[in-house]
Amino acid sequence: MGTVYESDVTQFLKRLKQERPEIDEDQRRGRAIWWDKSGIDLDELQRQKHSRVPQSPYVYYSKP
Repeated sequence: MGTVYESDVTQFLKRLKQERPEIDEDQRRGRAIWWDKSGIDLDELQRQKHSRVPQSPYVYYSKP
């Protein structure tokens, strides 16, 4: 059938991962720090929802 096309970006990423095999683990570690959070406290979420102060549609306009 022929060779399969790989974009320059795909080739770059494959080469990068070959040169730096630890990059996958670094990505997982970074994700765990910034994105993967522990369980949600529903009581705290409800408290935050009820304690919000309504905001006017245009916050930069001060009423006289």
